[in-house]
Amino acid sequence: MFEPSSLIVGLEIGTSKICAAVGEINAAGSLNLIGLGQSRSHGVRKGEIADATVAEEDVRNAVVEAEQMADVEIRSVYLGVTGGHVRGFNNRGVHPVVSADREISEDDVQDVIKNAKAINLPAQNHVVHAIRQHFLVDGQDGIENPVGMFGARVEVDVHVVHGNFNRLQNPIRTVKSLQLEVEAIVFNGLASALALLTTEQKELGALVIDIGGGTTDYAVYAEGVIKHTGVLAIGGDHVSNDLAYGLKVPLGRAEQLKLENGAALFDDGIKGQSITLSSELGLALKTVNLEHLRRIMSLRLEEIFHLIGQDLEQAGLLDYLRSGVFICGGGARIPQIEKLAERVFQLPVSLGKANSISGLKSALDQPEFAAAIGLVKYGSFIQTQKKSGRASLTDGIKTTLSQLFRFG
Repeated sequence: MFEPSSLIVGLEIGTSKICAAVGEINAAGSLNLIGLGQSRSHGVRKGEIADATVAEEDVRNAVVEAEQMADVEIRSVYLGVTGGHVRGFNNRGVHPVVSADREISEDDVQDVIKNAKAINLPAQNHVVHAIRQHFLVDGQDGIENPVGMFGARVEVDVHVVHGNFNRLQNPIRTVKSLQLEVEAIVFNGLASALALLTTEQKELGALVIDIGGGTTDYAVYAEGVIKHTGVLAIGGDHVSNDLAYGLKVPLGRAEQLKLENGAALFDDGIKGQSITLSSELGLALKTVNLEHLRRIMSLRLEEIFHLIGQDLEQAGLLDYLRSGVFICGGGARIPQIEKLAERVFQLPVSLGKANSISGLKSALDQPEFAAAIGLVKYGSFIQTQKKSGRASLTDGIKTTLSQLFRFG
């Protein structure tokens, strides 16, 4: 058995699956993935709890499976959150330097960060992350640490992720009903980016797209810091719904067709090809046109990429993505999805694989586990900082989170 303090568990409560990933920090300080549990998700819709009782049982099954594989007892988790209510934006804080010699102190830095976090959000909203980007001193930008510099005015840019407080509480309560503690909540899009991107890719600029069953989360890094996050309440389930409607088949059969015969693109080579569906429980034999099936899938997936592209274009970020686009989540399994994304974004696209973590190779290479693995990575950084005593205070933890999202 492992020491409880060395264990980190990431829990993703998704629309299609629940996933619990168990990591362990070894004596050398390295992170090792030692267990993974998953179960089909039935009580979640568009990334949010829709039936707490059903969701609780699914979470229990995933946690038990992870415990058995890792041979540990899970007591707490880092919980991933998403949903159409989650929003991200950039904010700037300003603080005048009042000391006689105009030398910027650590107190000045803390004050300007507090000012940046003093955000006028709706009363029902809660800040999930306030991640420091860069400082400015008297208009000079790109400064990582202004302490010791001279200036009359210090500013800081932060990226804020927030969501509806009550809707964020629902997954937390589901987890706590199983006698588990929630160490922290983390936006799934950021967790996926933490799992996939290297320091170099963050510097060059990268877009991570996590296509789940009910939502598509995305995050943009540029110049080493998080620049943009977003959520679309559209995912793989919507592709299945489109197929059910367009092909006039039951939803379960549409899902099966998507998995067995689907692709993100269609070409002349499949013209005239069809799929014969066997009868079951009184359903008559039916023939489905393969080109029609793939055309439906392609249009919906193209819409998802176009919506993300429009958002990034408005934010002025498309020219910063020199590392390209990384796709993860269950939707990354769709054949030819990289080619479709390349056509939309006009950038190199690849399937994301977890880095900077060892252990279960079969899980690390699977794009659908990126968020859960990223949650473990997030937790490992926090645990390491706590042990070293550098994150004993809330402000200290916030500072280390900025370092994590920049360099982790």
